[in-house]
Order: sequence, then structure tokens, then C-alpha cells
Amino acid sequence: MDILIAGVGGQGIILASRALGAAAVTTGLPVRTAETIGMAQREGSVVSHVRLGVQEAGPLIPYGAADILLALEPAEACRNLKYLRPGGKALVSTAAVIPVLAALGSSPYPLEDILAYLQNNLPGCRCLDALTLAREAGNPRTLNLVMLGALVNFGLPFPADVLLAEALKLLPASVHEMNRRAFELGRRALEV
Repeated sequence: MDILIAGVGGQGIILASRALGAAAVTTGLPVRTAETIGMAQREGSVVSHVRLGVQEAGPLIPYGAADILLALEPAEACRNLKYLRPGGKALVSTAAVIPVLAALGSSPYPLEDILAYLQNNLPGCRCLDALTLAREAGNPRTLNLVMLGALVNFGLPFPADVLLAEALKLLPASVHEMNRRAFELGRRALEV
């Protein structure tokens, strides 16, 4: 299973990919990962490739091969659609991170148009108000754990509790309970 995680710097993309990779290792599944960080420290694009069960291939997911696109930002979902295979699934947070030029009024950020495009053109797309759930969990910074919790409904090859345990190992103990709540809220939001 190939999962492409996309968002912007500061959203916890790398933590999410490391949690997925660690969960795979814990369950004995081969995994390859790679990140394209770029200008991450300035809210630039961040993309992480997670290849579960892959032994004979490189860490980068080829265009048109990702089974799942996990996007923590809507415009980044559109920017990375080229990776999604035909029939692939997308899980997209509806919370926009407005680029500086758009915030200054120099260029628009058409959030509603972006979300409508994704929902109308990707039959396997699920949009989630992850920011509201993260706030309900106690902190907007838990958005990545909300999205990981929702992702477990997409048929991951390991149990949800393993993924959560590995994610929590990457975080300070002082924020475990809040992140546990975020993960559970995400899981329940898309539970089948």
C-alpha cells in the first residue's frame, strides 16, 4: 500500500509518516519512506511517501501509483493529485493554510472551489473538518492525529491501536492524552 501524505510545514506531516512507518515495522511489514521538505519551516509544501509492504522498490511513490492521498491541507491535495492512482482514495482536511500572498490580498485562495473540485472529481475522496475535531481534542496542532485516526478506516495493514501507540512514542508524554483524543475523534468521524 502506497500512501502519500501532503500538507505544509508545521502540520506534523513527518510525524504522521514516521508513525505509519513505525507501525509497519512493529507488525513485521516492510516499509520505505521518504520526505520532500523544501521550505517547510515557512509553511511551504511538505510531501511524505510511505510505501507499506514494499521490498524491491525505491522509497518514492511514482506518479499515478499512490493508493491513498492523505492531505492535511486542501490546496496541497490538488497539488499532489498526480500521485494518486486511478481508483485511489483521498482523505482531505478542509482546513486551509492561507499562503502569504493570498492573506495579503494579492492572489485568491478559493477554498470552496478547491473542495468542490476534489469531491466532484475524485469518487474516493473524503473531506473531513479535522481542525474542528483537533480543537475539540484540546489543540489545533493535533490535526495530524485526527487525520491518522480517520485514516485507519481506509484499510491499513495494521491495527489502529498499533498506529496510535507508535504516534504517541514520537510525542512528549504531556500531550499524550490530548493526541489520543484527537486520534479517536478522527477514527470515529469516518467509522464505517
